[in-house]
Amino acid sequence: MHSSPTWDPGQYLRHAGHRTRPFLDLLARVPDLPTAPGSPPRIADLGCGAGNVTVHLFDRWPDAHVTGLDNSAEMLEAARAHTPPEGGGRLDFRLADAARWIPDEPFDLIVSNALLQWVPGHTESFPAWVAALRPGGTFAFQVPGNFTAPSHTLLAELSTSPRWRDRLPTPRAHSTPVLDPAAYLEHLAALGCEVDAWETTYIQMLTGPDPVLDWVKGTALRPVLTALEDDPTARDTFLAEYAALLREAYPPGPHGTAFPFRRIFVVARTAA
Repeated sequence: MHSSPTWDPGQYLRHAGHRTRPFLDLLARVPDLPTAPGSPPRIADLGCGAGNVTVHLFDRWPDAHVTGLDNSAEMLEAARAHTPPEGGGRLDFRLADAARWIPDEPFDLIVSNALLQWVPGHTESFPAWVAALRPGGTFAFQVPGNFTAPSHTLLAELSTSPRWRDRLPTPRAHSTPVLDPAAYLEHLAALGCEVDAWETTYIQMLTGPDPVLDWVKGTALRPVLTALEDDPTARDTFLAEYAALLREAYPPGPHGTAFPFRRIFVVARTAA
């Protein structure tokens, strides 16, 4: 059994529009960065994935030097196809594990989109990340907050059923991989930050056959798909059982399948 999931950039990007919107909503609340005139902002995108949202940083800071960091070679290979838009910006990507990453240079902004739910104990890294920010710099992130939704609870129940529990990793729905906004606020306020924390539930309209299954294939289902990748028959059997449960929990309507998705946002600014 694999200890960590493998990623499929193509599958992840099938819902790029819905996955990008929270990142743009997060950036809209990031305050101006502290760089002096003529000095390009230094930005780290922690858990950059396929780089599809990383390039949006140049919409706000066209001359920035942005480094995308991810622990998936597959995702970084896809990300390197991106180039910064014209404007003097610079974009590079590096292999890094967020669970162990300690910045080795100062940043004006450290941003993370839908990553920290994969990093147990991620608040323990907050002091090092905040310490790496220049005065007036910002640490901003968003994480899913839908781990009690049917998409996750049904996955957990099926994965721990007698038929599958010896073959599959323990689902994260049996734990709490993220905190509530108020708890994140307390952690970062204790580090001297001015904190803006909130949550939003997006009602995403998905289309196509088994659209919720198609969504989770890009994210929450990756550990299962990784564990069963050497047994296609078992994989397909599991997917068929899970798809039937999802169709009942998220029945299609006349315009598609409504898929509520809660997300948690935090913007923490250091003292100038």
